[in-house]
Order: sequence, then structure tokens, then C-alpha cells
Amino acid sequence: QVHLVESGGALVQAGGSLRLSCAASGRTFSNYAMGWFRQTPGKEREFVAAISRSGAITQYADSMKGRFTISRDNAKNTVNLRMNSLKPEDTAVYYCAAGFRIMPTTIKAGDYDYWGQGTQVTVSS
Repeated sequence: QVHLVESGGALVQAGGSLRLSCAASGRTFSNYAMGWFRQTPGKEREFVAAISRSGAITQYADSMKGRFTISRDNAKNTVNLRMNSLKPEDTAVYYCAAGFRIMPTTIKAGDYDYWGQGTQVTVSS
């Protein structure tokens, strides 16, 4: 079992930045590929970014490329999402996820084994 706790969500103005963090506990963190997803009411969970076990490989949704950066610290069991140039359409609940069998990364939510409870990001115009 992997327990994931997100933090860092907030209300921010358009054009601003936020850094989300996800703290993991329970199993060897470096054995899991990690991902960030987001969801708004009435919509399916949307892929944001993913990172491989070592952190060497990253993957982004097209609309996030150049604005968002995913990183991880295996010594601290954390994965972060730096979000710049935020837009009102980035408003959502952001979730981190861990996948044991994923290699190296995937955009598919169903491939992840564990999920956090989410953190709210609201971008005002």
C-alpha cells in the first residue's frame, strides 16, 4: 500500500505560479512511476504529467508543455508539479498517482495503482 498526500493547492490569479507537492509513504517510493492528473466537476480525470522511477523521463499533456514541470526526490519520497503561467482553465482538483507496473511513464489513469485525495487549484481571471 502506498499512501499519497497532495498539498500546495490555492487560489491564484491568471499568470501566476503554484507548486504542488505529493508526499508518499508505505512502500519503496523509487519503485513507482508517478503522475499528476486533474479533474473538474462533470469531466473525466485528465492527464497532466508523469515521471519515471528515476526521474530521468518525463511526459506532459500538450496543453501543459512549457508551463508545467514535474520532478521527484526519491530521497524525500516526494513528487512535485511546478505550474507557471496559470490560466483559468487550469482550475481543477489535482491528484497525484503512483504506478508499480508502469514503465517508464503513462498517461492512462487506469494504469496507476494508488491515488491521493487531491488538492484544489483555482485560477481567477
